Amino acid sequence: MTDTPSDRCRLVLMTPPMTDDRQLMTAIRSALSGGDVASIILSAGERQEQAFQALAEEVIGIAHEQNIAVMVVDDTRIAGRCNADGVHLEDARATMAETMERFDGKLMFGAGGAKTRHDALELGEAQPDYLFFGRIGYDNKPDPHPRNLAMAEWWAQMVAIPCVTMGGSIPESALAVAETRSDFVALSSAVFSGPESPAERVAAINEMLDAGAPRFSDEDNG
Repeated sequence: MTDTPSDRCRLVLMTPPMTDDRQLMTAIRSALSGGDVASIILSAGERQEQAFQALAEEVIGIAHEQNIAVMVVDDTRIAGRCNADGVHLEDARATMAETMERFDGKLMFGAGGAKTRHDALELGEAQPDYLFFGRIGYDNKPDPHPRNLAMAEWWAQMVAIPCVTMGGSIPESALAVAETRSDFVALSSAVFSGPESPAERVAAINEMLDAGAPRFSDEDNG
């Protein structure tokens, strides 16, 4: 792992829709060897509960060895059993406040599902650990969705709660997210598909962010 950058947008990995868990673990290990990764957002996909729990235990084990947080999508039970860092709620508007109250600081919570500024501000009132702009599995175009970029730019200027913004299907999309001053860029296909290894792609993404991402310490960021 490289030194952890503290003043620019960082990479969050979203697990790809691979059905072969051995192949998936090989890809994740490769990605984590390529450079700085802030967190992993881990989805069950089509897996049944027992299979997903086994996968989560393995991912969390190797991630925690490198001080990388793991957020489990929409499953508080698996998150608790496997010692995950938190839960990523894909549609948090319906469940955020109740779920956070029930776990009372025992888990981190990420809030997705904000389609408008009003949605985002309502979610922010519950004080999640981050807001997520985008929908998991919809990184199927090269560029990030314009709405996600606009939401991230507005949020970063207005609110102190960190935001995670989904990029596109190519590594270069990380820079478009970074230019909004989003705290994190979430990538899946941009890391786990293509001719290069996940390690090579993570390394290239970090090099791009090191060279081109705005620094949060810049005077024009307040």
